[in-house]
Amino acid sequence: MGQLKVAIVGSGWVAGEYVKAVHASEDAEVYAVVSRNKTFAEARLKELGVESKVVERYEDVVRDSQVDAIVLCSTPDLRPEYAVQAARHGKHIVIEKPLAMNRAELLRMAEALERYPVRTAASFVLRWNPSFNTTKALIEDDAIGRIYMAQVDYWHHVGPQYPQYRWSKTKALGGSSMLSAGCHAVDALRYFAGDIAEVTAYSCKTWADSEYEFDPNAIAIFKLSNGGIGKVSSSLECKTPYKFNVNLLGEKGAIMNNQLFSHKLPGQTDYSVIPTILPDSGDVSHHPFVEEINEFIKAVQNNLAIRCEFKDAYKTMEACFAIDESIASGKPVALPSSHY
Repeated sequence: MGQLKVAIVGSGWVAGEYVKAVHASEDAEVYAVVSRNKTFAEARLKELGVESKVVERYEDVVRDSQVDAIVLCSTPDLRPEYAVQAARHGKHIVIEKPLAMNRAELLRMAEALERYPVRTAASFVLRWNPSFNTTKALIEDDAIGRIYMAQVDYWHHVGPQYPQYRWSKTKALGGSSMLSAGCHAVDALRYFAGDIAEVTAYSCKTWADSEYEFDPNAIAIFKLSNGGIGKVSSSLECKTPYKFNVNLLGEKGAIMNNQLFSHKLPGQTDYSVIPTILPDSGDVSHHPFVEEINEFIKAVQNNLAIRCEFKDAYKTMEACFAIDESIASGKPVALPSSHY
């Protein structure tokens, strides 16, 4: 296979990072950008120094035989239908988070991808973060043993300073604190500590004049499949710099972000600090889209697995829906809730 021809759906902040990531690859090209605002998209491409055509209708790229892969950065309500169409036409897919806004649409995507198998990458992009790479390698090397307690926090004031706020604050397109952004923390907990067996969750409002149509703050407590417990918190309205905290307690040691205490270091008297790049910014230009896209391209070209494929990310989304169900019902919710 030669250069991958990639169509990017959307021309916003995150889409721009995908444009840069694909353009930086020797093995791919930005074949087209899909945007209903052609003038804005053309100006954005010029700003990024990338030459590509702009197409106003998604149908025109999904049916284009020249297109090998599609990156879905549309608003989340459109992603399920776009993913189903892409799979039917044999296009490999990168899907931004959240993958879908409800269980029915998520299952619809799953069924389409079972029937029309293509390579997928679900953009829980922090899985490609250098600190995450280090933590995952330490866990796989038995540095801390079985994780019996995991706590991950997503704290980020997502307000009017961000363009997507105009729609992400709504119930229709933001959905909930977890669906809008806290899903990154849910995915991180699953990535490090394993699958979730049961969820109990609560939410609350922040300020009286908040424009969020849902509670922007949520805490979820998990029973883990490995017998341990976990906690995720998500706050989209908070008086704090961006924080993504990862705390893991294992039978043989512990990890606090980039700090390690391990049985493999028998002379240790305190945590060792590992110099690395932490997930400590809400700016998408800080996120490892280049690494994600490079792995996706390699996987498509060589029929390889990807560290965050749809089938795995499905479980993260299922946990997020369970969190919202528990908040609404006031009761624990068992997982899995489907048989996919």
